Amino acid sequence: MKISKIVVSMGITMALFACKSSEEDMTIPVSTEVPAVYKKIYGATSITNDGTYITLKTKNLPDHKSPYYAAGNALYEAYSGTTFGGVNFSKNPNTISEISATIKIPVNPTVAATHAATPLGPIGIALNGIALFNQYAGPNNQALAGEIVSFDKYYGHPQNSGIYHYHVEPLYLTTVKSTKSGLMGFLLDGFPVYGPQEENGTVVTNSMLDAYHGHTHATVDYPKGIYHYHFTPEAPYLNGNGFYGTPGTISQ
Repeated sequence: MKISKIVVSMGITMALFACKSSEEDMTIPVSTEVPAVYKKIYGATSITNDGTYITLKTKNLPDHKSPYYAAGNALYEAYSGTTFGGVNFSKNPNTISEISATIKIPVNPTVAATHAATPLGPIGIALNGIALFNQYAGPNNQALAGEIVSFDKYYGHPQNSGIYHYHVEPLYLTTVKSTKSGLMGFLLDGFPVYGPQEENGTVVTNSMLDAYHGHTHATVDYPKGIYHYHFTPEAPYLNGNGFYGTPGTISQ
């Protein structure tokens, strides 16, 4: 009788072990392949995926000409025309510096329960590796109007520590590297940023977007649909009252 019980017990144990092993064998591994859409960030020096975050490294150097490069740089070009909004360009005293930045954004972005405000400084990354800033000027969330005159012909400029960035439509991307409706980059919450037009040529207006300056529908990059931001010609230009999703991190 005792031997029978031992045999039965061993049988149950082996069966449970077999079930556990089977369940473990069925575990789907997390993919660390970098999705194709992130490979469009051609200005990143490296792009990796740990299954939770896409990690991008960038030197934040624009791949287009600018009067903010040092005069000896091959991409230096003096400029005296008009800039965003048709205002006459007036150069600020800053110079572009190489910045080693590491950006982590969620590989599967989701809407946040509480929407964090976008800070001053980098809030995302453009396809050419350049920082995206929000609609305010430092140091105290001032209106951007006073800084617009210092945007170069591609609508970017450096701040006092040399970080070149875009607050508004990155004209080099929308007119040279891509189109007005193309993918422009990503904010730190992982949601994509598109240009000032829809794919059918419709100009995007603020009234078409929510409080965070985005909306949801299918795009070429996301045929099943995704929430995404748009650049527009009017404030807040790129982002409204905060991140739609939960932001990742950026470090230098």
